[in-house]
Amino acid sequence: MIYFDNSATTKAYKEVLDSFVKVSSEFFGNPSSLHGFGGQAEKLLNQAREQIAKLLSAKTNEIYFTSGGTESNNIAIKGAAYWNRTKGRHIITTSVEHASVYNTMEQLEQEGFEVTYLPVNGDGRISVDDVKSAIRKDTILISIMHVNNEVGTIQPIKEIGDMLKSNPSILFHVDGVQGIGKVPLLFHENRIDLYSLSAHKFHGLKGTGILYIRDGVRLTPLFSGGNQERKIRSGTENVAGAVSMAKALRLTLMKQETGLERMKKIQSLLRNSLVDMNGIHLNTPVENAAPHIVNFSAEGIKSEVFIHALEQKEIYVSTTSACSSKKKTPSKTLLAMGVPEGLAESSIRISLSYDNTEEEAETVITAVKDTLDQLRKVMS
Repeated sequence: MIYFDNSATTKAYKEVLDSFVKVSSEFFGNPSSLHGFGGQAEKLLNQAREQIAKLLSAKTNEIYFTSGGTESNNIAIKGAAYWNRTKGRHIITTSVEHASVYNTMEQLEQEGFEVTYLPVNGDGRISVDDVKSAIRKDTILISIMHVNNEVGTIQPIKEIGDMLKSNPSILFHVDGVQGIGKVPLLFHENRIDLYSLSAHKFHGLKGTGILYIRDGVRLTPLFSGGNQERKIRSGTENVAGAVSMAKALRLTLMKQETGLERMKKIQSLLRNSLVDMNGIHLNTPVENAAPHIVNFSAEGIKSEVFIHALEQKEIYVSTTSACSSKKKTPSKTLLAMGVPEGLAESSIRISLSYDNTEEEAETVITAVKDTLDQLRKVMS
C-alpha cells in the first residue's frame, strides 16, 4: 500500500499510540479530582502543555487543548467575535478557507456580523494590499489560513502580521492545521493572536487539538461547564490525548529537521513528472507552496473515477479536503483560483508525510500514467 493522502490524516506514530495506551491504562484519573491519583493525571497534562509550548516557542499559559482543528477554529473565531461584538462586527477572511472556518463565518453572518471574503489570484494567494484595503473602523478579526489544504498555497502570514502591528485592536487568527510541521512559523514574531492545530495532521490521534491564544487575548467560551482549560474549553481533559499529541509534535518537528529537503525533492519529482503527462494540469503553484501537497487535474476524467482506479492498485490519494470529498460539487478553492469547472471536477490531491519515499513516488507516477491511458481507452 502507498498512502499519499496525508493532508486528510496521517498514520499515528507507534510511540504516540504507546503513550496513549500507557496513560489511559495507568494514569486514568480525572485531572480535576482532589486525590493524588487525579493529581498524577493533572501533572501529566501540565507537562504536555509545557512541552508543546516549548516546541511552539509559546508560553505555557497560551496553549489550550481542544478536540481538533474544527473546534479550535470555532473557539477562536466565534470566541473573538462574541467577546468583541460591542467594538465592531466586521471580520475579514478569504474565499478559500477550510469548511470549519468558512461555515463558521456564514453562521456569524446570520447572527449579524459582516464578513469580507478576500479573492485569491491564480496561485490561490491573497494580496496583503487587499487585506489592508478591507480593514474598517469596525473590523475586529482577521482569519487567514496558513497553508491551503487543497493546493498547498502558503498565505502571506508574516506580511499580514507586520501590517497589523499598527492595528493592535484587530485580532489575527491563523488556521495552521496544514502548516504545522511543514512550514515553520513563529507566533509572537508574526503578530499572531490565535493559531489552530489538529494532532491527526502530524501523526497524533484524531480527536485531539490545540488552540494557541496569545497571552492577554480574551475570548467568549462556547461551552458551559466545569471551567477546564482556564474557562475557555469546559469538559474533562483528554490527558492521554494531550500527552500523545505532545509526543507526536516533538517527533514530527524532529523529522522536519532532516526530512524537509527530501520531501521537497519528492514533491519536485511528482510535479516534473506530472506536468509532462498529456492532459494533466497542475493546480499547486510553484512559488509560495508547502512541500507536502501536489494538486493536479486530469482533463476529461472525473476525480472520483481516477481515485478508485488508483485504489485498485493500492494507492490512496484524494480529491479536495477530506471534509468535502464526498460532495459532488467542484472545489470552491480551484474555482476561486480561476480553474475552469471541468478541470475543478477532475482534481486530484497527493499529500506527503516525512515517511514517504522517492520509490513510492516513482511507483505512483507510473500508476498515474497507466491509469490515464486505461481510462482514456475506456472513454474513447
